[in-house]
Amino acid sequence: MTGTAVPDGPRGDDDRGGLRAALSGLTTRGRSFLAAGVAAAVCAYVLGQADLLRVGLLLAVLPLICVLVLHRTRYRVATSRLLTPQRVETGTEARVRLRMENVSKLPTGLLMLQDHVPYMLGSRPRFVLDRVEAGGRREVSYRVRSDLRGRFPLGPLQLRLSDPFGMCELTRSFSAYDTLTVVPGTEALPPVELFGEAAGYGEGRQRTLALAGDDDVIPRAYRHGDDLRRVHWRSTARYGELMVRREEQPQRAHCTVLLDTRGVAYRGAGPDSAFEWAVSGAASALVHMLERGYTVRLLTDTGSAIPGEGAEGFGGAVQDPADSAGLMMDALAVVDHSEGAGLSRASDVLRAGGDELLVAFLGDLDEEQASFVARARGRSGAAVAFVLDSGAWLNGRPAPGAAGDRVRQLREAGWTAIAVPPGARLADLWQQAAGVRAEAAADTPYGGWA
Repeated sequence: MTGTAVPDGPRGDDDRGGLRAALSGLTTRGRSFLAAGVAAAVCAYVLGQADLLRVGLLLAVLPLICVLVLHRTRYRVATSRLLTPQRVETGTEARVRLRMENVSKLPTGLLMLQDHVPYMLGSRPRFVLDRVEAGGRREVSYRVRSDLRGRFPLGPLQLRLSDPFGMCELTRSFSAYDTLTVVPGTEALPPVELFGEAAGYGEGRQRTLALAGDDDVIPRAYRHGDDLRRVHWRSTARYGELMVRREEQPQRAHCTVLLDTRGVAYRGAGPDSAFEWAVSGAASALVHMLERGYTVRLLTDTGSAIPGEGAEGFGGAVQDPADSAGLMMDALAVVDHSEGAGLSRASDVLRAGGDELLVAFLGDLDEEQASFVARARGRSGAAVAFVLDSGAWLNGRPAPGAAGDRVRQLREAGWTAIAVPPGARLADLWQQAAGVRAEAAADTPYGGWA
């Protein structure tokens, strides 16, 4: 929630500048009255008509009095904005609540609230508020929705003051704003048999025991329900909060989700483009794997890993899985095409690791880049690739071509490669890849995957 207040009217050296700003706020009605009054006064002087002069003076003075009164108004108005939720998926609405409070001792006149909203989120909301008594409050709300990923600022809020005759309007802006994060939409994936379940996370998994010595203990913050006998008093004194021994840690299987963001690998743009499908697919995969107990990292073709904290960029073990998912989803909200043309950096990172599962979302591949991807499998226990043909997505129909050759090339290198036709659902392809993997695993010592 954000808030600020409209200060009192301008004072001291700012009076003249504020008065000029007030004069510039004359409405069409106010300018018309002023022009008519001046014209009537000139005609009265030429014709020698005293009554016409009085009418002209009245017409000219009325808007000027409204400007002066509005300029000297001592309204003090506090506002706040509440955005719920602050992170939404594409195509999902968020609600914005605006609260206005008159903290002055005088009632307000007619007020108009206007919040600045990017055009991607919809039209700019405007609200007209009648007289607000001293200490009174008014609350209004509106909804925003975007089909595009990104981080969008909401605000600042503008307050427009008007006199009762509509002669003058003054706009005062607030400084605070909020940010709405629109993350890619995710799709629920079917729970198929996990690869490496015996060595991953869950019942029957291997566990690493922390040594009991004070030098080897790994403390963590106390959580409700922890046994008080596990309190580590030396760490408690050091950190100033209750700490307990982390006596055993389950070993979690590692999963890397590779997202190809090369600009040369995708054609077309918009919510239905191949690149947006790949981004949403990566988001669905990482959320699914975190829910299944894996530690997950998001890797791009540039070789950078997200969330970047912990061992080699993996999240979900030391961090809370929800926090890890939030960091990666925030990164996917703003991910864009990279300027690189190759996958060599990502291949080097993957070959150095030993993930139990590697899931890749790839754009157009030439023979050289397909070779890099084939070698990137390295020591991974299972590797699954979803290969998109952006040209087919651009035309809206599947087309035979290089994508099929690259799929065969990756399968020969040990990948479970699946070609992604335009408009395909990831859940269906996920199940299809599981079936292909199960068939291949019948003649290998590996198990299934998820």
